[in-house]
Amino acid sequence: MNLPNLLTIFRIVLIPLYLYVFFSGIPYHVEIALAILILAGVTDIADGYIARKHKLVTTIGMMLDPLADKLMMLAVIASLFLTERISVWAALFFFLRDLAMIITGAVYHFRGKKTVPANAFGKLTTVLLYVVIPLAMYRFPYSEAILWTVIAFSFITSAIYLGKFRLLNRT
Repeated sequence: MNLPNLLTIFRIVLIPLYLYVFFSGIPYHVEIALAILILAGVTDIADGYIARKHKLVTTIGMMLDPLADKLMMLAVIASLFLTERISVWAALFFFLRDLAMIITGAVYHFRGKKTVPANAFGKLTTVLLYVVIPLAMYRFPYSEAILWTVIAFSFITSAIYLGKFRLLNRT
């Protein structure tokens, strides 16, 4: 267990906290939930930076980091859907894509296959989600259209990852 992995576990712990705050109805619950989401994003950047800079990249970290990202995003999308900030179709497409990515990554990992580290497209997808989520939280008029663009881009990113998984594990 090293610092980057502890930061990743911390991000996982932030998920129920985000959900509790978002649905609590306390004053400024949306703002506090957004701050928790931003904290998760900052720790995501920090754990990756620390792991690479100090050569602390581990197999468990390569599995937990994207899992933590996907679980947080699934929680956020669920909260936006349940509060009618996004449509059922946007939530469904998002869930199906992330669920497929989680299952595919787990299957490759548990079969002893090599996993593909995050690339520029995956990171850009995450950044775009962090841009569109506050728009949806605050019910910006075009947030759903922007979210659909990000979802479409995420499917392209997923296809790239799948191709890299297959190429890396051909032998």
